[in-house]
Amino acid sequence: MEGRLQTQQEQDDTTVETPSLPLLTPYKLGNFNLSHRVVLAPLTRQRSYNNVPQPHAILYYSQRTSKGGLLIAEATGVSDTAQGYLDTPGIWTKEQVEAWKPIVDAVHAKGGIFFCQIWHVGRVSNSGFQPNGQAPISSTDKPLKPQLRANGIDIAQFTPPRRLRTDEISLVVNDFRLAARNAMEAGFDGVEIHGAHGYLIDQFMKDQVNDRTDQYGGSLENRCRFALEVVEAIANEIGADKVGIRLSPFANYMESGDSNPKELGLYMAESLNKYGILYCHMVEPRMKTVAEKHECPDSLVPMRKAFNGSFIVAGGYDREDGNKAVAENRADLVVYGRWFLSNPDLPRRFELDAPLNKYNRDTFYLSDPVVGYTDYPFLEAST
Repeated sequence: MEGRLQTQQEQDDTTVETPSLPLLTPYKLGNFNLSHRVVLAPLTRQRSYNNVPQPHAILYYSQRTSKGGLLIAEATGVSDTAQGYLDTPGIWTKEQVEAWKPIVDAVHAKGGIFFCQIWHVGRVSNSGFQPNGQAPISSTDKPLKPQLRANGIDIAQFTPPRRLRTDEISLVVNDFRLAARNAMEAGFDGVEIHGAHGYLIDQFMKDQVNDRTDQYGGSLENRCRFALEVVEAIANEIGADKVGIRLSPFANYMESGDSNPKELGLYMAESLNKYGILYCHMVEPRMKTVAEKHECPDSLVPMRKAFNGSFIVAGGYDREDGNKAVAENRADLVVYGRWFLSNPDLPRRFELDAPLNKYNRDTFYLSDPVVGYTDYPFLEAST
């Protein structure tokens, strides 16, 4: 039941009031009172020209805001060395902070809770994205093989990375700390540390990548040291009650796999308790797709039990899967990416069990400020 775009007033009046569905029950996330458990995933959209968020993001995020809903902003660079994709946003300059403010204000105006995901891509980059054409930094000097981009056409080329010296790692930790401070200045309610999917923090944690011989390499404890130092620095800077982290121990994106992902995930879940952070956001062992529905052979349940804070899951969930995860206490909140991208009123559609707009992969990373971005239709307003 797809129809015309809702008016702004109709969007503002939309509420989620169906307690019979686990996904649509209220949840207290630390100091935040959520009206439902459907979370907008951090989705890279590549529409922040020259790493500066643009006004068209105001509509994009506000469309996906419901009163008491949690949104996680797209991955946002912590420094000028953090970049690896065209036109992804940053939050290390004053200009970027100021550009985020009206976007955050628009989400808050509709009653949403907004977290900024902060990242560093590490070796998933090339010298063209780096200041003065230098090599990307990483835990290692092992290069990535060329890869087919998401559009299925272009080939991504990666410059061999430069292994960070031991004495430089604290400088990168500080970049994350300052980015978190800047996010709070921009008005965000908190930050999510991107520790997943083969980017810099993951490059330290995973033994397929990390070949260091100093205190940041070798043992599991050493490989996780950088991630936990980032967590500690940010928690001390903005308060642990405003900090989350995303992890994907089972994934091997960007040639970043681990020989014992269960042990890695459990170690991180237990170690994070020391810092008292708000939530841990983990990606399922295998991403599920519409074409391939299957049960994950591994489980995040041990990590869920080990972590003391709120536990958020992601990984191709649909309405049925999400309700089941919450009902079975496997998760407190469920993250939705592609379906939330194509259905800005996703919680409302879940409430009504309404049909979903199909997403168009070809428009995920266009530079267009409208097409594939803010032009997905809402349901007809209820009468």
